Amino acid sequence: MTESSPHETRVRSSVSRLLIITPLLVGVALLAVAVAWTLVSADLGFFGFLLMLIGGWAVAFAFVNATFEMRPRMLGVVVHISVAAALTALMYWAIEHSKEPLAALPEGAKAVVVVLQIAAGPALGWIWLGLLSRITDLFSRRDSARRPAPTAPEWQRDRSGDGSVVEFSAIEVRMREITSWIVVLVLVGGLGAVALLIVLGDAVVQAGPKIAILVVGVVIALPGYLLFLAVVRRRTVTCAVAFGNDELRVRVGSGSHVIPFRQIEVLVWRTASDYARVEVRGAGVDLSLVVGLAKAAAGRTAELPDLPRRVFRRFELAGLSVEQRRRDDIVTFRRSQ
Repeated sequence: MTESSPHETRVRSSVSRLLIITPLLVGVALLAVAVAWTLVSADLGFFGFLLMLIGGWAVAFAFVNATFEMRPRMLGVVVHISVAAALTALMYWAIEHSKEPLAALPEGAKAVVVVLQIAAGPALGWIWLGLLSRITDLFSRRDSARRPAPTAPEWQRDRSGDGSVVEFSAIEVRMREITSWIVVLVLVGGLGAVALLIVLGDAVVQAGPKIAILVVGVVIALPGYLLFLAVVRRRTVTCAVAFGNDELRVRVGSGSHVIPFRQIEVLVWRTASDYARVEVRGAGVDLSLVVGLAKAAAGRTAELPDLPRRVFRRFELAGLSVEQRRRDDIVTFRRSQ
């Protein structure tokens, strides 16, 4: 494998920046502001409490995405479980035994510890929610052993033209838009959590972070995530992509697009995970079809098959080059400048 150019490295890191690095930096910044707010105001207040909730979630969001991106996959599972267990044990110790050590700390250190304790509530809730998705996936795999397992969409001979075609279910949406939806969901959920905690009043003071974990992680985060999936999946449409001898044919619902290979500017093909998708730009077409979050057709999985080898050769002849092979399930083609 040839050494990647600086431009190729930037392309490879785009997903990591969007789903890991950016939320991590945002979360750390929000927690830093929360610490400063607590020191200046000498009180948590609504604004400070909201910063802690959102900041803690953002850090956990980045961590969970990082574990899902780890390879081999088992490494991500081990790291996810280890951090969840360690953070849970630390939270329990903080709830039961941290009053005296906390009282002995100087004001600055005490503010940092208080902010981290409150932020750990939604963070731990999101981390356990991520583990729940792993467990659900495990049971799904076990159930599949008892019945015919769903299969990935397969390439077929395109009867309407030359080349091969694959049909699949997808949502026409960009990854940045999905991230924006998640941010809005978190903001609304955070406001809801704050309102609910305020209504609970004395119960929150008595129970401490336990209530924050219960409210944010179970009462709000889980239903919010399920609602998000339900709303997103309502936009699922049947799609098809065909690679002919010299053109790409894309069908999205009742609409269709034809893009000659020599006019393709960028094509991204990711086969697996929630981020499985097809992105294509060229000849006035700019499409992003997310497969991983769509409701798959009966007997099919929400993923894409590997690209036929003939596509690589056809794209090479058309002036396209492979710029990104960061993982086995992602291939990116870009027209050489």
